[in-house]
Amino acid sequence: MAAAPAITELLDALNRGEPDAVDALFARVYDELRRLARAVRRGSANETLNTTALVHEAYLKLLGSQQLDVQSRQHFMRVAARAMRQVLVTAAEHHLAQKRGGGQVPLVFDETLHSKRVLPADVMALDQALQQLEARDPRQVQVVECRFFAGYSIPETAEIMNLSVATVNREWRMARAWLASILHTDDASHAS
Repeated sequence: MAAAPAITELLDALNRGEPDAVDALFARVYDELRRLARAVRRGSANETLNTTALVHEAYLKLLGSQQLDVQSRQHFMRVAARAMRQVLVTAAEHHLAQKRGGGQVPLVFDETLHSKRVLPADVMALDQALQQLEARDPRQVQVVECRFFAGYSIPETAEIMNLSVATVNREWRMARAWLASILHTDDASHAS
């Protein structure tokens, strides 16, 4: 039995435009993506957007990208975090369209990061604030995507972004403070 290709080999194949590279790469990182999705949606299996659905929707979003120019495993995981953000925002938009502002998104974020269920309007407001922050500081947005939308820890985020833990801590604190001021929320209870 031949050994599975390394992620870097799959990324090279992806960048060369080989048709099966995305599927092979997805298969290699599927378990990690499921772990991240589970951290993001800490809810019961009968909810509308379960772990598997979040991973598969993120995969479809990646597959639908015209040209994925991914340089490393860490870069791929950041791209996957952004895809999860987009999936969650789309789910919030769909939910709001159905309920016209009522109810909650069927997601529960990691309790170590977020202490309550997140309303669809909150997800959409956060996304709009992140778009504003991206114009000001794209790296802080990447930290938020890794921490909030993909459920990475500070050390995992540092590894994925090729930054020091201290830098990620600083960027996370600054992004959260800026977002709290824009969203008019008290972020003091989420200092982790």
